Amino acid sequence: MGKNDIGWNLENSYAELPGLFYTPLKLETVSDPKLVILNQLLAKEMGLNPEALMSQAGIDILAGKALPANAKPIAQAYAGHQFGYFTMLGDGRAMLIGEQITPAGERFDIQLKGSGKTPYSRSGDGRAALGPMLREYVISEAMHYLGIPTSRSLAVVTTGDPVYRENPLKGAILTRVAASHLRVGTFEYASQWGTTTDVKALADYAIKRHFPLIQSEQNVYLGLLDQVIKAQAELIAKWQLVGFIHGVMNTDNVTISGETIDYGPCAFIDHYDPETVFSSIDQQGRYAYRNQPNIGLWNLARFAETLIPLIDDNQEQAVKIVEASLRKFVSLYHAAWLQGMRLKLGIISEEPDDERLIAELLGLMKQYKVDYTNTFVDLTLDQTQSSELYQSDAFKDWLNRWKARLERPEQTNQDIKSLMKQANPVVIPRNHQVEKVLQAANDHGDLKPVEQLVAVLQAPYDYADLNKEYMTPPEPSNYPYKTYCGT
Repeated sequence: MGKNDIGWNLENSYAELPGLFYTPLKLETVSDPKLVILNQLLAKEMGLNPEALMSQAGIDILAGKALPANAKPIAQAYAGHQFGYFTMLGDGRAMLIGEQITPAGERFDIQLKGSGKTPYSRSGDGRAALGPMLREYVISEAMHYLGIPTSRSLAVVTTGDPVYRENPLKGAILTRVAASHLRVGTFEYASQWGTTTDVKALADYAIKRHFPLIQSEQNVYLGLLDQVIKAQAELIAKWQLVGFIHGVMNTDNVTISGETIDYGPCAFIDHYDPETVFSSIDQQGRYAYRNQPNIGLWNLARFAETLIPLIDDNQEQAVKIVEASLRKFVSLYHAAWLQGMRLKLGIISEEPDDERLIAELLGLMKQYKVDYTNTFVDLTLDQTQSSELYQSDAFKDWLNRWKARLERPEQTNQDIKSLMKQANPVVIPRNHQVEKVLQAANDHGDLKPVEQLVAVLQAPYDYADLNKEYMTPPEPSNYPYKTYCGT
């Protein structure tokens, strides 16, 4: 099969922005590209032919060795506050080949991550290793099936060429699919190195692409800010509800679309502790689990700063306007989180004491160091007998008050269980299991464990067939789990 049989239907609207925002790229050769894993379901949703993608012509495109029709390979420019410090960044090892228009008329970026050096690579080689690319594939797909907005992974290919870190590693390229790669950092870049006209062009593009319904509003740029605040508040609430820690919430990893992006040092909490940090480079706990909402607001403030010249000609007035919008974040986040927690506990209606009930449960979970995910599964299945937590008088008292809370005329026991099963996943990509399947792929070339894990993660709310193997927390260890930025 040829590359024209694959089903590519590319446009390049981002490349119509001022040249400030990107740099055209030439392809960098790879010696022996081979397909590692292909997301066939996603391929079909994108209007692509999986069989054709698995041909050599398809693999060559996924490896950045060839281009489909209408592709315009570019690297996007952006900046970002990394751990609070502003710096120039950009796609140092990623190439946007275009935007796929799906049969449903939706538009998605197609980006090759690990495709080679770009003008933004700084001292990097522009390449990526197999382990981190498979990690992003596994976790981004898990996030999708958990119902959390996210970039997705179409494929991973090996290049046949080593990448050199501490040791030589297998080179690989991930094909990432996203609603767009517009970031808070893209706006920071335009504000810092462009003109107000450039910021306006970017804002107009973001509105047209992601929030077209606000185009009729009196102040469309304030509307853009409000929409991004809402999207991020709801996204971070969903992270917290499943125990997801992003690990590197720099402004270049905050999307305008409200999707999760960049799965380098991310991980899921096992035993519940709000202070949990996994990232090896987060020495101060800036991006700890409990801090994610506050950091989300901090990042949005940086976004708001870039829009001030567009929101009102009077800077003082513009600052007051954006500050009022930013204050909405706390209530939006809290409402989304609280509603999610009510559903996790099978509660339909709202009562003032619900927050206290939730806080007491989380406090007991922290005190007894119990597994976050499995505790909610146990409550869903009425399996609260076995652990030290469940035997404690404090928990028994809480359990009685929770059951009394559920004894309201507006909901049946069947309603309660249905709600809880939809809100409490039985499986998440547990850190020790992810490491295990990546080791099998890296060290032994065995992709079957990765494929099995991905298959399980595609049904995270399936209570009909509980898979104990994937529900089991890691064994206690004196060495806390650490994650690292993708290399």
